[in-house]
Amino acid sequence: MPSWRLVSSLCVLFFGSIVAAVGVGYAMVSIPSENTAAKSQNNVYYWSNGDQMVATGTGANRQNITIADIPKAMQWSVISAENKSFYTDSGVDPMGIARALVNMAKGGQTQGGSTITQQFVKNTYLSQEQTVTRKFKEMFISIKVGTSLSKEQVLQGYLNTSYYGRGAYGIQAAAQTYYGVDAVKLTPSQCAFLAALLKGPTYYDPIGATNIDPAATADANRKRSEARWSWILEQMHNDKHITDAEYQTAIKKYPMPQGLKATKGMTGQISYLVDTAKKYVLNHSNISQTEFDKGGFQIYTTFEKAKVNELSAAVKKVQKDRIDPKKRSLDKYVQFGAASVRPKDGAIVALYGGDGYENGHFTNNADTSGVPVGSTWKPFVLAAAMEYGTYKTDGVGISPLSKYNGDDHLKVRNQDGTYVLNKDNSIFYQNNESKYPWGYITLRKAMEQSINTPYVQLGMDVGMTKVKAVAKSAGILDASMTKDLNASFAIGTSTPSAIRMADAYATFAASGKQADPYSVTSVKQGGQPVPGFDKPAVKQAMPENVANNVTDTLENVIQNGTAKNAKALGRSAAGKTGTTDSNKSAWFVGYTQQLSTSIAMFRENPKDAELLSMNGTAGVPSIHGGDIPTSIWTEYMEAALKGASDPGFPDATKIDKVQNEDGAPSPTPTPVVTPSETPSETPSETPSETPSSTPSATESCRFSWQCSDNGGTDGGTTSTPTDTATATESSGTNNGNGNGGIFGGATG
Repeated sequence: MPSWRLVSSLCVLFFGSIVAAVGVGYAMVSIPSENTAAKSQNNVYYWSNGDQMVATGTGANRQNITIADIPKAMQWSVISAENKSFYTDSGVDPMGIARALVNMAKGGQTQGGSTITQQFVKNTYLSQEQTVTRKFKEMFISIKVGTSLSKEQVLQGYLNTSYYGRGAYGIQAAAQTYYGVDAVKLTPSQCAFLAALLKGPTYYDPIGATNIDPAATADANRKRSEARWSWILEQMHNDKHITDAEYQTAIKKYPMPQGLKATKGMTGQISYLVDTAKKYVLNHSNISQTEFDKGGFQIYTTFEKAKVNELSAAVKKVQKDRIDPKKRSLDKYVQFGAASVRPKDGAIVALYGGDGYENGHFTNNADTSGVPVGSTWKPFVLAAAMEYGTYKTDGVGISPLSKYNGDDHLKVRNQDGTYVLNKDNSIFYQNNESKYPWGYITLRKAMEQSINTPYVQLGMDVGMTKVKAVAKSAGILDASMTKDLNASFAIGTSTPSAIRMADAYATFAASGKQADPYSVTSVKQGGQPVPGFDKPAVKQAMPENVANNVTDTLENVIQNGTAKNAKALGRSAAGKTGTTDSNKSAWFVGYTQQLSTSIAMFRENPKDAELLSMNGTAGVPSIHGGDIPTSIWTEYMEAALKGASDPGFPDATKIDKVQNEDGAPSPTPTPVVTPSETPSETPSETPSETPSSTPSATESCRFSWQCSDNGGTDGGTTSTPTDTATATESSGTNNGNGNGGIFGGATG
């Protein structure tokens, strides 16, 4: 047994060493100057070629003010919310530090609960890393700060260095950013709101939400913000820091902050490029928004400056030529969203998000979810039919030459032979835009003229779950697809983003190979790469020949169908038009082997984000995907592909299985249609997507087997049965124009 002298000596030596270590640590740690505190750095974004795009810094958005210019209500709001014992404690919370150290030792998450002094020290002198070394530094500096600075100086420093969101560091910048006033003029109610932000602006700013679904996030943020705002006011009242009268006045109305504003350099399309890249970074790394907004990151993007400018120029040119809000009230609130993706890769090379932050447009229309895509959804139905067949073919894929009834106002059958019903049990009828009696026509012809009735019945025969699976495999996010897989699902009730639609069509362009869209190639911090930014893997999403047959069918849409305006491109291209219920949106998505580009056009009430009809917009009865969206697409693609080769598309191999809809006449030998032939009759009315021409009798095809059907007009809209979602060319009710996002969640 060791003697008591030895034990005593060891204990004295042990505790003496601790005291010495603490003393040395305390002596070695000095308090840096507050003037250099919390210096925010720039986040620098680069174009795909490595040239700098923009530096988004927050250093200019910070201004130190004295405690005399900070309202008492602001001081007491943070004390009541964060550290009630601020004026009496030593500046450190030993138990809080001990808990944090234990959690770190266990590998768990650290936790809050630090004093205002500790938070000031962390904001001002230390990094945000969670390590034992940093915790000890925080403790030593906090003790020294507590003995060297007055409580007023500490509180002043804390309020001047804290991050309030929207790039605002310090109470003065926050007051201007959220309420447009100097800090000295803040009301107690506004002070409580700003104090709530200190718990995390990502979750407590009711307007500046930046998650995947901003509409939903903003609503959730508003609820969280109101709850914490009212709690802080209650705490201030309970702590006797505001009077009964002041409390009653402050709690009466939630102080909604003002909207977002453009910052330096964030104008034109740059704001939307940065928005897209920032979302991608936050969703593919462990970087928090607060850490990211502190700056110091270099973000290398996929965006090509020339193509971004060309896409913007195409939108502006057509917009100027066709849209005049001063002349026509129905031209007000017209918006465009667009995206261009590289097939076989997924790189987003260009996008158009709107008129720019500087013009008050803060929603990124390229990454928005809430605009139904209409008949641009039909290629997924055709692809599902070719890959899986119908319930009659036992898994054998069917040919695009299969015939379905293209007449207007038809009943739709379930696979068991019963009729599809509305919610009130009345029979559901599917309508086309034209009442022309097509009779039984091929799926290829129905795609060409965008006729709804064949594709609605085809979707039922294939099974909407299979249609959904094919769309998802091609790149459409599950969250953006309509949950109700009713008959109208086949003609575009879903609301993917422009980015996701361009990416999904890129799968057709790449013979079935799919890669998720991406906007960031690498991120660096302090010269070191941040993990998580490997290029998305390329996978075979559908059989090669299925994709090639879809492409061949969509080439014909441009050559002879609703997208004839795209023929002006003068090179091999494929695409599909789409128009929705009540003419609330119009789309064109098209591609070559080099680029896949989607264009969306819609009207939206800025007050409630409700989609409005475009009937009468641009001085025409209705807007269709083959009109303005296709014109923008053609204008952009011509510029973007100037000087590039025209490789065409791989040949499609015939799919032999022809499975006609029940009731179709028995096949009889018919001569091959040649380009010189004309239809025996013309339709009784021509649809509005191609108002200036009657339909061609022939199809553009490489092989005779692709041309077994003739006749036609543009097709297009559906019926408006009660309770069942329907559309014009497509179908569907608006789900609201929120940011759906492309990178998980609801990122479109």
